[in-house]
Amino acid sequence: MPLTVDEAFQRYQQEWPRIDKAAKATATHLFNRAARKGIACQVTSRAKEVSSFNTKVYRKRYTDPWNQITDKAGVRLVVPHRGLLDPALEVIKESLEIIEVQDDRDAHDDQYRLRYPRLHVQAVMFGKEEDPDGIPYQCEIQLRTEAVDLWSRMSHRLLYKPGVTPPTDVSRSLYRLIALVELYDLEVERGVEAMAQHPELVRSNLLLDMAEQVYRTFTDHPYSRDLSHDILDVLAQTIDDENAYGERLAEFAERYRSRIQRAYADYGPTSDHFLKHGRYMLASQPESLIIFERLAHARFRLKSTWDGQLPETMLTDMAQIWGIAL
Repeated sequence: MPLTVDEAFQRYQQEWPRIDKAAKATATHLFNRAARKGIACQVTSRAKEVSSFNTKVYRKRYTDPWNQITDKAGVRLVVPHRGLLDPALEVIKESLEIIEVQDDRDAHDDQYRLRYPRLHVQAVMFGKEEDPDGIPYQCEIQLRTEAVDLWSRMSHRLLYKPGVTPPTDVSRSLYRLIALVELYDLEVERGVEAMAQHPELVRSNLLLDMAEQVYRTFTDHPYSRDLSHDILDVLAQTIDDENAYGERLAEFAERYRSRIQRAYADYGPTSDHFLKHGRYMLASQPESLIIFERLAHARFRLKSTWDGQLPETMLTDMAQIWGIAL
């Protein structure tokens, strides 16, 4: 028998902490899996606020609110451009049990009408945390580009939050912006493809993207991109296959996660070593992960390549952090 409105509300109130915890675990899992594939993205999560749950039940007049509200938890995965949407969707499909995919990106039922390019996935959350009935919690995953995400967040506040129907001219102006969103995404994708035609730029950028994605699983502290490119120009000379290296780096980070976490805690951007003495600055950079991996698996090649191109103390400091001698 379906729960009543009051029963569903009370149950959601009791289970909210577990649902929120599962949503956060799902977001972390997807971020890590995307990082292993070298996909740049931002992943956030939230469990629907208890008050919002109650309001939705009231507005929608659900007869079985507990089962009919499928977005008790939401995860948002945002990629820089639309060329990464399909790879990110594959990561989701490989990582979670999928219930349904709603993909309206290519839906053109009216050539004169602009619409939100919805790409939503209903999935069982990571860890398969279950409700008291033994049913795994689900979440709705919204997969967007940065441009679509910006438009969606802004339009949602104006179109759906006031509780009244917005004026026609407001709705029309917001949907006209979709054309600019499409144009922006097309131009970004074109720029990425054009950059790929310049190997001297791609090599460093590719390694930085790989390193940053894994680095963000340890810290979100800002870093110097200029310094990164100076270091990566040298590190790239020690790596034979950049395209396959992302998987190797991700596996290395998972294998030595505790050791790397200790290294960043002791020498990273918030450590006493860095704040008081200003040393070990590479431990505050994403390329530090590549340095650690190279020290572990190709230290003599790394040292011979490094010598004469970059300050020796930078490398010896990193070797000290990793606990080996050069």
